[in-house]
Amino acid sequence: MNMKTLEDVFIHLLSDTYSAEKQLTRGLAKLARAASDEKLSAAFNAHLEETQGQIARIDQIIEQEPKIKIKRMKCVAMEGLIEEANEVIESTEKNEIRDAALIAAAQKVEHYEIASYGTLATLAEQLGYPAAVKLLAQTLEEEKETDLKLTDLAVGNINKSAEKR
Repeated sequence: MNMKTLEDVFIHLLSDTYSAEKQLTRGLAKLARAASDEKLSAAFNAHLEETQGQIARIDQIIEQEPKIKIKRMKCVAMEGLIEEANEVIESTEKNEIRDAALIAAAQKVEHYEIASYGTLATLAEQLGYPAAVKLLAQTLEEEKETDLKLTDLAVGNINKSAEKR
């Protein structure tokens, strides 16, 4: 995509994020199955549902603002992050060590999403899309909450159990 305006940058980033979320829905289901800890598996499943809502919010942004037309593209960053998580699954047994590594992989994803949604919300505000700002900020807060939940799971018991192995 040839970007010549701030609007072009916003559309490019929104398109990229849309692709990332679509890819993540498949990745989260796999993470949930790969986790040995029930709470971690439940957290991945909960985030999967949340991610589907986040995709719906991007759809709302597109519906509400006729000037915004996302492009078909593949988010290579998310593709790489998911590949890293797959490598964790393939190189570990289903136990606390894998769970600790899955949390680390998932938090990389969350930090990428936090950066993406923070940037998108700022651009939407600068471009005069108040409805988009609200929707993007809502997703940004969910991503931050998910990151905190993953940290709580890691330091609460999973990393301690992994350390004892």
